[in-house]
Amino acid sequence: MISTIPSARLSNIRLHPIKSLDPVHVKKARIGPGGGLEFDLAWALYSVDGQWVNGKRTAAIHLIRAAFAPDLSSVTLSVPGDQRKIQATTFTFPGDTVAASKWFSEFFEQPVTVRHSPEGFPDDTVAYGPTIVSTASLQAVCDLFRGMDLEEARQRFRTTLEIDGVPAFWEDQLFGEEERSVDRLAVTKNTVRFRIGEVNFEGSNPCARCPVPPRDPRTGEIIPGFQKIFSDYRRSHIPPWSPEARFDHYYRMATNTRVASTETGKLLRVGDPVLL
Repeated sequence: MISTIPSARLSNIRLHPIKSLDPVHVKKARIGPGGGLEFDLAWALYSVDGQWVNGKRTAAIHLIRAAFAPDLSSVTLSVPGDQRKIQATTFTFPGDTVAASKWFSEFFEQPVTVRHSPEGFPDDTVAYGPTIVSTASLQAVCDLFRGMDLEEARQRFRTTLEIDGVPAFWEDQLFGEEERSVDRLAVTKNTVRFRIGEVNFEGSNPCARCPVPPRDPRTGEIIPGFQKIFSDYRRSHIPPWSPEARFDHYYRMATNTRVASTETGKLLRVGDPVLL
């Protein structure tokens, strides 16, 4: 593992209050009861088969805009340019799931149920904490694809915590050489622990990416060859501190984490130092 870099700071916190929809930039965020950030992934959409309606399942979700009140007490959903003229509507967040279900059902033209969970709806139920990426890693992706800027890269990869003052893929050192256990409480000899501000984390694994990053986050349009270009770059630019054995494939970026229940209620703030 490389030594601690004194310049490493938490530079960006992004919540995704509704799974697969627009993020919210915040200056501080509290660790919620499930180990993720409070209000992150608090709503999820479900179809009648009990499966998530998300970006992995349908590109149409990228057409929906979600604008949140500064205190996250409400959200306005809209579909700019939609020929069906679906009405932009404001809902109380996170309580108004019934009315929101009707709105999403109208958009998707099928029954959709909005569910709320204070613990959130993480994709990885073992590494359920915030995802961590460096600004330099996102910039490296921008350099691969002409016209992509940092904000677009952030929207494509949808990580929650961003670290500046470190090199690209610095976050690869935050997980060990051994595969994480399916037991949420298990700790291996190679477990990597670190702290951001007052919050203690345990690194888990390099995050496997899905069909979402190749798509324009506002239109769903796909960049041809995105996955291969990205994977080839990752394969040829694995840092010396990265446990390469953890990469069964190279379509991975950012580090998944676990957060103990002892950290619930603690605050993360933009500018917090990172300590390994």
